[in-house]
Amino acid sequence: MSDFRNAAFGAGHDHIFLGAAHEQNERRTWAVIALCAVMMVAEIVGGSLFGSLALVADGLHMSTHAGAMLIAALAYTYARKHASDSRFVFGTGKLGDLAGFTSAIALAMIALLIGYEAVSRFLSPVPIHFGEAIPIAVAGLLVNLASVWLLRGDHHGHSHGHGHEHGHHGHGHEHDEHAHGHEDHAHAEGHAHGAHDNHAHAAHHDAESAAQRDHNIRSAYIHVIADAAVSVLAIIGLVLAREFGWLWMDPLAGIIGALVIANWSYGLMRDTGAILLDINPDQRMTENVRHAIEDNGDKVLDLHVWRVGPGHMSAVISVATQETRHDSRFYHALLKRFNGLSHVTVEVNPTELIA
Repeated sequence: MSDFRNAAFGAGHDHIFLGAAHEQNERRTWAVIALCAVMMVAEIVGGSLFGSLALVADGLHMSTHAGAMLIAALAYTYARKHASDSRFVFGTGKLGDLAGFTSAIALAMIALLIGYEAVSRFLSPVPIHFGEAIPIAVAGLLVNLASVWLLRGDHHGHSHGHGHEHGHHGHGHEHDEHAHGHEDHAHAEGHAHGAHDNHAHAAHHDAESAAQRDHNIRSAYIHVIADAAVSVLAIIGLVLAREFGWLWMDPLAGIIGALVIANWSYGLMRDTGAILLDINPDQRMTENVRHAIEDNGDKVLDLHVWRVGPGHMSAVISVATQETRHDSRFYHALLKRFNGLSHVTVEVNPTELIA
């Protein structure tokens, strides 16, 4: 009974499933916010002093950019500060995905606004003050490039080892002790035989990358890349409009930018929404876990694998076995080879009880 209590209440057990680069990405995001805030204040104050409506408008646009970054930064800070809060059953690793989903919605709204404004200018062209508009667009591009540089790096967020395992026998039988261990960082992602290891590693490499990706820093990165792309298109459109009188180039650049942003928004919304709904991002790992167990002559009755944070996967497994020596510790040791499988719960059912 004492073993059951330890497993149930997690003695000596945590659920910290943050990405390896969590604190580094948090610092980067706050640095981008500071840069955008300085630019925003400079443009709004300068525009007000010198009577430039375009400068004030771009400053207000920069404030929305800083606001989007703030979503990501606050998510990083909150997730880190509450990582050990027991109220979060599987930790705060998914908070970045929630922030990324929110940012994707904001990106979609920005795309709609840009598209609406571009279509309006097609139907009702307005005079363009090239002397102000082009330098502002160039300044905006420089700020965005600086933001891209600050957010540079790997956006997959490889995990630290926080391997947590639970084990118990079903149907009222003895509960094995709770085991706490670090995941094996070897890239052997197959089942028990070496021939399958290499095949599994190559086959689910893409899915592994998706499971490790930090969608919060990805959303911040997409924001600055989208803004930089719009700035480049705006500069091209403005220059062509000034040199050749093609005023329609400015709204056309806006429509192209809106479509690009909408496409990035959809991809981010699709990926983060899937994680929030606990869709399995690595079906290959699930099948390899099943093979690893069933190649030993046992039967997997139930198996669920889902992502609990960047680079961290959780699994709940129910096994039927005829081997009395196959307790939960046996399966924990068997599954340690799986890189990123950080939290494992195994229920062991003697075959005679389920026949």
